[in-house]
Amino acid sequence: MTSWHAETIEATLDHWDVDPDQGLSDAQAADRLREHGPNQLKAAESRPWWSILVEQLRSIVVYLLAGAAILAFATARWPEGIAVSAVIAVNTAIGFVSEWKAVRSMSALREMGEHSTTVRREGSDQQIDAPQLVPGDIVIVEAGDLIPADLRVVSADRLRVNEAPLTGESVPVNKTADAVEEDAQLADRVDLLFKGTTVADGSAVGVTVATGVDTELGRISELADSAEASATPLQRRLDQLGRRLALLTMAIAVLVAAIGVLVRQQDTTLVIETSLALGIAAIPEGLPIVATIALARGMYRMAKRNALINRLTAVETLGATRVILTDKTGTLTENRMTLRAVETPMGAFTFDDDGADSEADEATKHLLTVGVLCNSARLATGEDDDAVGDPTEVALLSAGATLGIDRSDVLEHRLQTRIEDFDPRVKMMATFHEEDSGVLVAVKGAPAEVLKACSAIRGADADNGSEDLDEDKRQEWASRAEALAGEGLRILAMADKQADSDDVSPYEGLRFLGLVGLLDPPRDGVKDAIDKCQSAGIRVEMVTGDQAPTALAIAHAVGIVGDEGDPEAAVMLGKDLEADRDVDHARVLEVNVFSRVSPEQKLTLVQRYQDNGEIVAMTGDGVNDAPALKKADIGVAMGMRGTEAAKQAADMVLLDDAFNSIVAAVEHGRVVFGNIRKSVIFMLTTNVAEVLAVTAATVAGWPLPLLPLQILYLNVVTDVFPALALGVGPGSGQEMKQPPRDPQESVLNRRNWREIIGFAAVVAASVLAGLLLAQHWLGMSATEAVTVSFLTLAFSKLWFTFALRSPGSKVLRNEITRNPWVWGAIALCIVLLVAAVYVPVLSDVLQTHMLSGEAWGLVLIMSLIPLVAGQAVRQLQRRAGVQ
Repeated sequence: MTSWHAETIEATLDHWDVDPDQGLSDAQAADRLREHGPNQLKAAESRPWWSILVEQLRSIVVYLLAGAAILAFATARWPEGIAVSAVIAVNTAIGFVSEWKAVRSMSALREMGEHSTTVRREGSDQQIDAPQLVPGDIVIVEAGDLIPADLRVVSADRLRVNEAPLTGESVPVNKTADAVEEDAQLADRVDLLFKGTTVADGSAVGVTVATGVDTELGRISELADSAEASATPLQRRLDQLGRRLALLTMAIAVLVAAIGVLVRQQDTTLVIETSLALGIAAIPEGLPIVATIALARGMYRMAKRNALINRLTAVETLGATRVILTDKTGTLTENRMTLRAVETPMGAFTFDDDGADSEADEATKHLLTVGVLCNSARLATGEDDDAVGDPTEVALLSAGATLGIDRSDVLEHRLQTRIEDFDPRVKMMATFHEEDSGVLVAVKGAPAEVLKACSAIRGADADNGSEDLDEDKRQEWASRAEALAGEGLRILAMADKQADSDDVSPYEGLRFLGLVGLLDPPRDGVKDAIDKCQSAGIRVEMVTGDQAPTALAIAHAVGIVGDEGDPEAAVMLGKDLEADRDVDHARVLEVNVFSRVSPEQKLTLVQRYQDNGEIVAMTGDGVNDAPALKKADIGVAMGMRGTEAAKQAADMVLLDDAFNSIVAAVEHGRVVFGNIRKSVIFMLTTNVAEVLAVTAATVAGWPLPLLPLQILYLNVVTDVFPALALGVGPGSGQEMKQPPRDPQESVLNRRNWREIIGFAAVVAASVLAGLLLAQHWLGMSATEAVTVSFLTLAFSKLWFTFALRSPGSKVLRNEITRNPWVWGAIALCIVLLVAAVYVPVLSDVLQTHMLSGEAWGLVLIMSLIPLVAGQAVRQLQRRAGVQ
């Protein structure tokens, strides 16, 4: 691939066989269009409906359910087969609808409109559609134009280009026609104009050197396509849990079948019925539904917070995040310049977020008057109006207005008669203004260049006098400029002179007035959001294409790094991340600020953290962020400032660009995972209890305490509502005070499994005790006693919900008792359980019988035993300090 930035203009024109004054012929353009194709990127494809539908079925739990349905149908147990199939259908429908809505919302964000551009063909300038542009075309661009392809600059007139979407550079870049070194970084290739960037000032003629997918933008797009998105933590954990359940189910079914046939010599029908009951009991049929709805509710809540979630599991993924890699410009900062510091011979003057922090002296006011005069921008005039012009000049006008220096008022007394626009070659700008005493020449520019053009300096006293500018003073002010730049400020110097007319040279014999330092300020609330992340054990790291001093200054301002003595207050350059460089991996993981980072280097950084076992969230808004956004465990794009490429690659789009919304998503993601964990514990405790009860009864030769359809009724109907209530709970409020979960931690940890097995044993014992007491104490038949054991299990599940409170909470006031959905779910389930006994058609299907008052009393007493045991355990844990 040719390094066009290192080629001379003549060599580039010769390669493409084009005269810059004539351009290509129509025949040449047609041939090259056939050879290179249209100047378009590969359109991003939305996920088709059938892909979303199939995705809902890719779950081990769903596979187990499908196996149970097939077994039921194969043995002509139609009610069981139909019921299990209905569970699969309901779960699939809920997940499909939720994700399809998200895809439709994302599609609405994609406005892929084409634009036209000015080219020179056959000696005349003409407008063509950008897709028709071909290599070798001579393109003319002016201020405000979108660069249609990668161009090698042939000639430039005071050209500055906004490359923030591509390189992350926060201020417009000066462009020239001079070739640069072959190893120059992307942001330093000042003789190239890149597709997708915009012209801020000036004009240029360029020759097209790359179109479509061959452009820098196209290369990044292909890089994003090649970046593989990893499975989310929740997906991995649920699949892991499902595999364990599959092994458990098969092992238990084989064991019980063997006992039934070989030991008990039961007939085949009873063995199949028992195995089917165990299979259905071991599978938490409601788990996919509960997990899907819990995540869907997370999507809904985040949408109300202006965060559009593209995939259900993205909510939980943010909750598992341990590292956030964030862009700077427009994400942490406002993407607008503000004046922060003024230094004159009379002293220093500073501005804060609320404006000037003290009364300005005469030297400061005069310096800002010069900055307001030497200016081509315009401030916003109304609520619906935006400021117009270079961000630096807008910042000078805004600072002047803070001190009562309005440009229109000043121009009434100092009429502008001449302007020398900013010239990248001399790095200065000048304007001429009539005054009573003659002509005032106002100049601003790069400190080094302005100091060279000055022969005098304003005096240190209050009058408007001058002193000679000797070499010592010139070096002193050059050092001051370097010190301010080291604080991350963009530095400009101001100068003026008095002249007799406006036909003098603007850049000779000037009087130095001082320096101004400008900064792209942090967004409101970003520092608090980052502090909250750090308190929650989440590392926030800046990854930007901007210069190191600027990046470090913003990182310090928002709290990513501490003071200069802080070991984290260091910057690593993007080139140090490249695969062929010998870099200390541990050092990479320690640094919090990365500057001058290219798209490939961002991708490498994400991979390094993932290889270290971290769950990585990547935020960004530029084209250059797209590959890393896709590769990260979750990509977060900015909706207002973000480019289309970033939005398409991201899992979540912040419609209000608020970094605070990321923190809210992290917190809610933790709540969602905690809720899903409670739901899983609830379901598995009761499911394991069913397995234990059926297994024990089979081994002991007792009647089955639960029939297959009764188990399915409990697991799908009465289990789902309490589990759903747990899944949409508000959380304990302590989520962001805890460190992130271990990335390797499964949905259920060892303590959870111990509790599940222990509580399940208590529930199973209560169910079997109810069965035996009903049969031998109350004298009920075996089929009638099964109704008692069925209801004992059912009510045990309902009361057990309250034992799932956090160990550190109180018995009567906790996240469960404060959750209105729990109370509603329990009330609904009581109605459904009474219906299962007293509604004729339903009782016939479930094979239940009406109970006497004594029998209901037995059900109530036995079902309360697991609740009492659970609350006792929670109290012991609270005293032990368990959270």
